[in-house]
Amino acid sequence: MTVHDTTSAAALDRIRRRPADRRRILFTGATLVTMDPGLGTLDRGDLLVEGDTIAAVGHGLDAADAVTVDATGTILTPGFVDTHRHAWQAQLRRIMPDVDDLGGYVMATLAGHATVYRPEDMYTGTRLAALTAIDSGITTMLDFSHNSRSREHSDAAIRALLDTGIRGVHASMGPHFGDWERQWPADLARLRSEYFSSDDQMLTLRLAALATDEIAGPALAYGPGLARTAADLDIGVSVDAVFGAASSQAVLRWAKDGLLGPRVTLIHSTGLTPDAWRAMGETGTTVALAPTSDAQIGLETAVPAVDEALSAGIRPGLSIDVEVALAGDMFTQMRTLLALQRMRAVNSAYGSGRQPSRITTRDVLDFATLQGAHTNGLAAVTGSLTPGKKADLLVVQAEDLNNMPLNDPIGTVVLGCDARNISTVLINGEPRKWNGQVLDVDLPALRREVHASRAYVLGSRP
Repeated sequence: MTVHDTTSAAALDRIRRRPADRRRILFTGATLVTMDPGLGTLDRGDLLVEGDTIAAVGHGLDAADAVTVDATGTILTPGFVDTHRHAWQAQLRRIMPDVDDLGGYVMATLAGHATVYRPEDMYTGTRLAALTAIDSGITTMLDFSHNSRSREHSDAAIRALLDTGIRGVHASMGPHFGDWERQWPADLARLRSEYFSSDDQMLTLRLAALATDEIAGPALAYGPGLARTAADLDIGVSVDAVFGAASSQAVLRWAKDGLLGPRVTLIHSTGLTPDAWRAMGETGTTVALAPTSDAQIGLETAVPAVDEALSAGIRPGLSIDVEVALAGDMFTQMRTLLALQRMRAVNSAYGSGRQPSRITTRDVLDFATLQGAHTNGLAAVTGSLTPGKKADLLVVQAEDLNNMPLNDPIGTVVLGCDARNISTVLINGEPRKWNGQVLDVDLPALRREVHASRAYVLGSRP
């Protein structure tokens, strides 16, 4: 039996030469951070992938006909799950790094740049965002695609997710401002039939909406009409801009009307009232926090609502939000949330003699993996290294300069790592990154495409 290491080009070649449904890959000797409550963390463990599925985790697994990869000195974790990102904006990354407030973002991006986007710009931005997500270990990304100006714009965004191989959730919404074809939400039925007819596929569909009519009017605001559309199509709902008094009142209306539940995700959830949180917790509604967005853009209290979520019995997912002003990786989200919550906990207890109630590195990794999958409606599919789930996983180099020596694997992933330490990414059993390189990407061609799209958008802005 030939044994390869995790950087071996020969191993990648052997894996990719086999038909996808007949592949068997055995990773041996790794620290397995499964994020499965029943399995925990295994030292020097093995993980077997068969086709697109995790077949087994344990010690001394026997798979003589598998491509065996010696993963000694690495950590295997589930892929990260992004629960909310406006992917179409990626060619405008950090164009406004010192944004002052939500109004500044809305007027510059949604009332400005968004209005001139062509379908090809949607494709380019979404593809760039997804490829970068894969590079940094995000294997599932919910694309809150709120610039669907035409059928072609929606098709381009979906095609971009398909072409990258990411496990994608296309959350479709009409644009806030400018001219558009008003095909949404009626076009969701076509999208459902054309792209999402099977439940056993890499992409899923959700309806996206805003919490209130304050920003863009009533047509985009969640309520009985949009809830009925989602129910008729049997799809989940993601609601953005959930913050403050108006959103708190909306949450209570939705609860009264039976419009909340596990298939509804409320994004941000900053500055909500205790009554709103109580309604969310009682209905099993999910929450997507955006730690850097709340803090940097200054949304309502500017404090990510992790304590409020946990008090209501909700373990939230994490999200990137807008790369025009923020970082695009999950490490930043985990560290930001951890630092802010612990600061808040210690500050509130300071001088009182009370013990601060702090979250842990395990908590934020749980939010970034298993709870993110739950938030996206995919907990049965991904989010943990559980036999029977799809093989969405990361190989992290624990003996790299910035990580060695390995003392605590979860602490290392959360506090020590960045994209350079992720040597391998598997999505649905398919290698998407190997030996530190995202696969099947013509980087010079992509760079030309991105620069051309940016030039068009900036040159055409009204």
